[in-house]
Amino acid sequence: MVQSHGANGATACLALADGTLFFGQGFGATGETRAELCFNTAMTGYQEIMTDPSYAGQIVTFTFPHVGNVGVTPEDDESADPVACGMVVKWDPTEPSNWRAAERLTDWLGSRGRIGIGGLDTRRLTRAIRRRGAPHVALANAPDGQFDIEALVAAARAFPGLEGLDLAKDVTCAQSYRWDEMRWAWPKGYSKRTGKGHKVVAVDYGAKRNILRCLASAGCDVTVLPATATAQEVLAHRPDGVFLSNGPGDPTATGAYAVPMIRDILEQTDIPVFGICLGHQMLALALGAKTIKMNHGHHGANHPVKDLDTGKVEITSMNHGFAVDSQTLPKGVIETHMSLFDGSNCGIRLADRPVFSVQYHPEASPGPQDSYYLFERFAEAM
Repeated sequence: MVQSHGANGATACLALADGTLFFGQGFGATGETRAELCFNTAMTGYQEIMTDPSYAGQIVTFTFPHVGNVGVTPEDDESADPVACGMVVKWDPTEPSNWRAAERLTDWLGSRGRIGIGGLDTRRLTRAIRRRGAPHVALANAPDGQFDIEALVAAARAFPGLEGLDLAKDVTCAQSYRWDEMRWAWPKGYSKRTGKGHKVVAVDYGAKRNILRCLASAGCDVTVLPATATAQEVLAHRPDGVFLSNGPGDPTATGAYAVPMIRDILEQTDIPVFGICLGHQMLALALGAKTIKMNHGHHGANHPVKDLDTGKVEITSMNHGFAVDSQTLPKGVIETHMSLFDGSNCGIRLADRPVFSVQYHPEASPGPQDSYYLFERFAEAM
């Protein structure tokens, strides 16, 4: 059934798998996409969120209404192009008003094939996601206001979901490369690391650029390898340490090839290993723990995490829909960090070796830089 909503000016439709419909103003690319719907509570960083490879297979609802106001700039990309399937906002994106803006958000999305919808009740959507879990949805942008509602709902219901889905292989690098760019600093911006450093192999499950910058700034000579790299390929670089990156999808699916590699590294060497987000989950699986799908996940830049060793509370940035089940951590694996929102696991370490990981994003700097010490800890361990 084709249904027209041109009379009330709607040019986009968000259809949930349960049949709920939201109409609004479309922007960015035209067409249709389907994905899991999540929400993000960050008040800044919409460009970093849209280009974070961890959002593959997801449409992001932004709870903060001011989206588009600082435009976009290539300096803030976490990957070459937007990876999130689309975006949902309360107000239509505003014109950029920032000296760094190189492009309008709407133009940037359109040229990169990503759909947006504005004018929605994002509070209602967020409450629904929290109550019922992250729904499967279909999003359409049609300037003529013509939508095939039945087809959209059917597309949402046909979306397979993220459980059992290996998305790391879709966002990882095609071949190895070196990384030497360091963190942004006023007034020069990004600078290059020079001289000798700790040789680090970073396994790319969907690595954010700023993680690699933080490694370089901590004194690491970084070589990035694809997600499917074997232990033999990793060790061929004679690394002083191995880093396991963030990424999207179900950790158990990616673990089919990642876990054996990590176990081989741990068995054949005693070098430091550091993981973030999906890398944290990969390490936990390799050590014998299990992961679980969360109801609606953690997505935002204001998540309090307690360091169980020191009692310190860090304000962190998070983006994950799966979590390590702390009840399954084997003997010798110590829980180091915990979410103060829901008590979920946010960090582990081996009792007798410099092998550790965290669920949150220490590179994201949500205001303060509470967690940068983790990169320094990794460097010191090497």
